Amino acid sequence: MTASLLTRIDHVGIACRDLEASIEFYVATFGLVVAGRETNEAQGVKEAMLHVADAPGGASYVQLLEPLSADTPVGKFLDSRGEGVHHIGYGVVDVSAALEQISGGGIRLVDERPRHGSLGASIAFLHPKSVGGVLTELVQSAGH
Repeated sequence: MTASLLTRIDHVGIACRDLEASIEFYVATFGLVVAGRETNEAQGVKEAMLHVADAPGGASYVQLLEPLSADTPVGKFLDSRGEGVHHIGYGVVDVSAALEQISGGGIRLVDERPRHGSLGASIAFLHPKSVGGVLTELVQSAGH
């Protein structure tokens, strides 16, 4: 058996219409703690990372995403599907190596090279049509 390329579930990305109200809900309901906030112009979102737990491969989070406008990917997602799970982020040791390995297996990539992600991570997305309909994010945590 070969070692798993994925080290953990890094986060679940959830599209929301009102970031502040969603933060309040997750803090009040589940006792989560805001680990970071960011506006990512390149991805067209305001986001918050809420810490869930620490695992052997790193921490896990709920990522709340509010679109900056209706014509962004998250804005279009909300328009067509409403609020809810937008994507799953999996931890990897080396996102560039993971992309090379995965694309060699015929998986369609959204990102051919890593880009800036939350909390200083390097990230890349895989196309949902190649991953069972799930928008999948690979996450190399900052410092790895």
